[in-house]
Amino acid sequence: MINVAQKLKEYKAEIEAQSATLVAISKTKPSALIQEAYDAGQRHFGENKAQELKAKAEELPPDIQWHMVGHLQRNKIKYIAQYVYLIHSVDSLKLLEAINKEAIKNNRTINVLLQVHIAREETKFGLSKEELVVLLKDAELAKLQNISIAGLMGMATNTADTSLVSKEFASLKATFDRIKEDFFANNGSFCFLSMGMSGDYQLALAHGSTMVRIGSAIFGARNYE
Repeated sequence: MINVAQKLKEYKAEIEAQSATLVAISKTKPSALIQEAYDAGQRHFGENKAQELKAKAEELPPDIQWHMVGHLQRNKIKYIAQYVYLIHSVDSLKLLEAINKEAIKNNRTINVLLQVHIAREETKFGLSKEELVVLLKDAELAKLQNISIAGLMGMATNTADTSLVSKEFASLKATFDRIKEDFFANNGSFCFLSMGMSGDYQLALAHGSTMVRIGSAIFGARNYE
């Protein structure tokens, strides 16, 4: 049986030594296991289903910072708007508008990351670099006062070809730097570059990731419904 506290300690030490944040991906895991990680000092947890995030947020300590890492449907935002710390997977103006609407209802500002498509797999979501610039230039975006664009997120190709993954991470870091300079030069809240998971987080850190997402390596094999 996996020792959650020990695994967590190992990963946190390595990741935080490079000034990055570890998001423990707790999707499908029971609250008791998340509580164990919480008791070991972890505060950032990631879920991919809105209603599961809501249920866990209502059961677990209130200072947990919940991350929505899965593709988010607009009609599910209402479930997480009260609880979510950061939504990683935003890829359209319509989704931003829907998040802003729910943020207003909850009298808060919701942090989001814009997802950029960097992988060779068409099944992965995200904006192209050109679409990203178009979105940031859209006059409608400036009207959304209850969201805060806090950075970018990307998922590399699922491959053993580390040179390809490195190129994809390097490309996203270059995009992040350019977007920061062109659109958020005086905005300190644009600071997160979320890239890297259990299999490629070390490459991601080497290319400037500030936030990595690790699940099964900490909690054990994923539970499937």
